[in-house]
Amino acid sequence: MPHKAGFVNIIGNPNTGKSTLMNRMVGQKLAIVTSRAQTTRHRLLGIVNGEDFQIVYSDTPGLVIPRYKLQEYMVKTVQTALDDADIILFTTDVTEEPGEEHPVVKKIINTSIPVLTLLNKTDLSTPEGVEELVRKWEELLPESPCIPVSALLGANLDTLFHRIMDLLPESPPYFPKDQITDKPEKFFVEEIIREKILLNYRQEIPYSVEVVVESFKEDEKLIRIAARIFVMRDSQKGILIGHQGKALKKTGTEARKDIEAFFGKKVFLELFVKVKKDWRDKDRMLKNLGYH
Repeated sequence: MPHKAGFVNIIGNPNTGKSTLMNRMVGQKLAIVTSRAQTTRHRLLGIVNGEDFQIVYSDTPGLVIPRYKLQEYMVKTVQTALDDADIILFTTDVTEEPGEEHPVVKKIINTSIPVLTLLNKTDLSTPEGVEELVRKWEELLPESPCIPVSALLGANLDTLFHRIMDLLPESPPYFPKDQITDKPEKFFVEEIIREKILLNYRQEIPYSVEVVVESFKEDEKLIRIAARIFVMRDSQKGILIGHQGKALKKTGTEARKDIEAFFGKKVFLELFVKVKKDWRDKDRMLKNLGYH
């Protein structure tokens, strides 16, 4: 039997469940997930291997109108994912109304790349509502079958997997068969910490921070990690740390528990906060932080 392999890139508006979908399809939590828009900043690969196939899922930031350089990078990342896809998973949900003005529709309507439209969050609608939205999306994108799914509950993802396998091109694997992602260990530590900040702080704080692991030392029993959280203003530093350091301690404790679960080993985590004025708009800083 010939071997199949390809890049299956997940594209959509913010908060349509792209990261939850990829985690489900890969079978473990690689991408952080919150109810906030713009949770995903980087393109993240999740690799699923079988004896005669390799599916390289790609989670991408939601499409936004850029207001600063970091968001410009995020939009560029989405365009790259559109260009190098073997299959596009256009992810919408039951709260979005089909229309030609949808920013993703504008980008994929004339593409020659196979597109599957995923109507996500079906658990939040009725069967009649789902059926109506499927009909509308297939009228708008007649070359793209619309598959209703619930990534949260895992509903109908077997149907999606089989449709992907039908479309996957014949190719040797792109990555070693024991590899499940393209990111190093410290990336997942940084993302777990950032996820806790997204969950624990309100307003602009979560969007004003970046996390950098400065030290990662592992022995047989323990991983020692030191991470620095960058903020844009002194006032944000105060809010992040909280009265007597309680807010930062809570974030650190929650992050440590998830990092221990991720690596299956005890973790000692130290968090530090530093002000880097307007880091989101500085090209050199963004490049140093891995945004290219």
